[in-house]
Order: sequence, then structure tokens, then C-alpha cells
Amino acid sequence: MTTTMQPKQKTIKRGDIALVLFPNSNLSSAKTRPALIVQADELQTGLPQIIVAMVTSQMFRAGHPSRVTILLDSPEGQQSGLLTDSVVMTDNLATILISAIHRVIGSLPTPDIDAALKHTLGL
Repeated sequence: MTTTMQPKQKTIKRGDIALVLFPNSNLSSAKTRPALIVQADELQTGLPQIIVAMVTSQMFRAGHPSRVTILLDSPEGQQSGLLTDSVVMTDNLATILISAIHRVIGSLPTPDIDAALKHTLGL
């Protein structure tokens, strides 16, 4: 009897911060950077992709209702896995292949993210 090995599915969930290959807005290049998983768990679209929000360390981007500031000295910052104060930009979303996720580094609570997404999407 021959058994075939199935590739192990990455365990990721909404609120995780992961290192991903994030596309630049010109869609012709990408770079590895942290991103927040914003797609609903168990969405089950049948597609091997997931929706993420860009995370940047450029703090001058903070202060917009579509963005959430993460400070390392806060409880949220300490569980985020980020290396520096950062801004989650829910106004910079991307749909990426699950295979573009390198690894999960931490997580964030989602209430502030939910409010920012509502502002971004006009919900």
C-alpha cells in the first residue's frame, strides 16, 4: 500500500501577524514584511489565498481612522511579535496566496482593527 504525503496546511487565523510576501502597489514587485491576517476564519472560498493588511514601521503614517498604532511597550505590542512600533494599515489590503506566508510571528486583538476596517470599507 502506497501512501502519499499531503502538504501540511499552515495554521493561520484572523488576528495573526505573519511575515508574508506583500505585493507593492505597482503589482510588479513584492517584499517580505509583516502583515495582519484580516480575513474571516473558516471563510472556505476554495481558493488558496487570504486577505491581509500591511504593517509598517513608518510611524508618520499613524493617526488616520483606517490605521491602528501598535506600540511595543503596550500589551498588544508585546504579543504582536513585531520588532518596532508599527502601524496596521487597513487601507492597504492585499489578497495573497497562502504559500506567500512565511511564518506567524504573533497576534493582535481585533476590536480596533474591526473599527479601522469598517472605516476603510464604509461599513
